[in-house]
Amino acid sequence: MNILRKILFPFAVLYGFITSIRNFLFDKEILKSTSFDLPVIAVGNLSVGGTGKTPQIEYLIRLLSDKYKVATLSRGYKRKSEGFILADDNSNAEILGDEPFQFYQKFPNVMVAVDANRTNGIQQLLSQNEKPEIILLDDAYQHRKVKAGFYILLTSYGDLYSDDFMLPTGNLRESRSGAERANIVIVTKCPKILSEGEQAEIRLKLKLSCSQQVFFTFIDYDIFICSKHQKIAVIEIKEEPKLLLAGIAKPKPFFDYLKNENDECLTFPDHHHFSDADLDAIQNKANGRKIITTEKDYVRLKDSKLVSQLYYLPIKSSFINHQQNFDATILEYVKKI
Repeated sequence: MNILRKILFPFAVLYGFITSIRNFLFDKEILKSTSFDLPVIAVGNLSVGGTGKTPQIEYLIRLLSDKYKVATLSRGYKRKSEGFILADDNSNAEILGDEPFQFYQKFPNVMVAVDANRTNGIQQLLSQNEKPEIILLDDAYQHRKVKAGFYILLTSYGDLYSDDFMLPTGNLRESRSGAERANIVIVTKCPKILSEGEQAEIRLKLKLSCSQQVFFTFIDYDIFICSKHQKIAVIEIKEEPKLLLAGIAKPKPFFDYLKNENDECLTFPDHHHFSDADLDAIQNKANGRKIITTEKDYVRLKDSKLVSQLYYLPIKSSFINHQQNFDATILEYVKKI
């Protein structure tokens, strides 16, 4: 915690008080929440910054989309459009936002929509000729105007919400007591090997109720990098000089997986829109070398002047253990509706 964050502590207390009052009003149904007659699963976090929401949404899509018509609904962070938009062949990252556009590119059988007003977004999806059977709400844990049927709360292994404090002193959007709304808590970005003892210690720190389940996942990097036209094994390019490019919240694990001592790493802010000047600077820095970026950044760069030397590293969320229990819990909820 730096000095400025300590100085801002009174504002953190005030912010915590305001969000607690808001949650109290929703809990007591003084403020209205809208429910819907189909399975709605909200995925989100208590903190700002990357906790792995996109890989978790993609995991749910893979789990559910073979049996059900699935839709995702996101705000579309930093998109250059407004209101409700349902992705189609004319969509791009500027219209949808990078993460929804990534869903659309990867899962053509899934309905992908964006709307800052989640209630309106769901209503619009249900007004389509082909209605979804399940809706996945991306980054919607604090969107209390919609009452989801099932809540999945994510917290990063190295930055547990139980160790954090309210903004601006810490990184929490709401009090740690907000975790009480979760049906499932997933500790993301864990080491691949995490002992049962370490998992038990984390469960104690999170202070959850007996009815809440906890799972542990890690970011599973692919063994190939991909471009528009080819795949190359990571082991083949590991020692090759290259430029690693990331515009995500926490790029260090991505860099660590790929880099060698001759590589250069270039970072931009999360969800960065790359300008022509940025592209020129990246191209000059690469100096003919391969440019490897994250999957989220690739959807914004794949049609740029960098395409001939641009690759991305696919990722997915994998469970350390008890994956079958997680799948069964989700499928049981869906079948009940």
